[in-house]
Amino acid sequence: MTIRVLLADDQALLRSAFRVLVDSEPDMEVVGEASDGAEAVRLAREQRADVVLMDIRMPGTDGLAATRMIGADPELAGVRVVILTTFEVDDYVVQSLRAGASGFLGKGSEPEEMLNAIRIAAEGEALLSPVATKGLIARFLAQEGPGGDADRDPARAERLESLTVREREVLVQVAGGHSNDEIAERLEVSPLTVKTHVNRAMAKLGARDRAQLVVVAYESGLVRPRVE
Repeated sequence: MTIRVLLADDQALLRSAFRVLVDSEPDMEVVGEASDGAEAVRLAREQRADVVLMDIRMPGTDGLAATRMIGADPELAGVRVVILTTFEVDDYVVQSLRAGASGFLGKGSEPEEMLNAIRIAAEGEALLSPVATKGLIARFLAQEGPGGDADRDPARAERLESLTVREREVLVQVAGGHSNDEIAERLEVSPLTVKTHVNRAMAKLGARDRAQLVVVAYESGLVRPRVE
């Protein structure tokens, strides 16, 4: 199957460069270009995009608002958003993940990294670019300020009760940034078994993909960041 990619960035020159890169691959094609978030949402629906490469900072409706709109629309449940940003250590990145993005990628990434990111997102996997360590998202998601646990989502904590013991164990490993194969080795089960537990956890927690499982794990308090 060909991965249908939508480019959302207010810089036409950058979109052109991305289009040449994406269209050069036999398993993907650019189905549209948007210069702002509102246009990105419209085209995602009209062109049946699989993955949106979304710039955060755009005029009018920005990438964060557009990501929220895509995440909240049942008709766009199959659309994956990869946030493009100049600054990867950025609160906007965290807000984007909470809004439903599958991950983020620096604009300075190598071409192969971007192409790989598209494929990973299309498969429903959580995406962390090489520059972002596995604990980066965890630390930012868990920023609580003086309120401590006050910002935890009690509804998500309650939904955790529906998980089996093994599903919780797998969720903790997913939040740690581990792949199915790594989790299988750690828990001494097959990768297929891990995938089954991940899918069941996503269904029970209403998560679109693995990135959303990470959000749930930290916001519910199941997993806490390491203190560096």
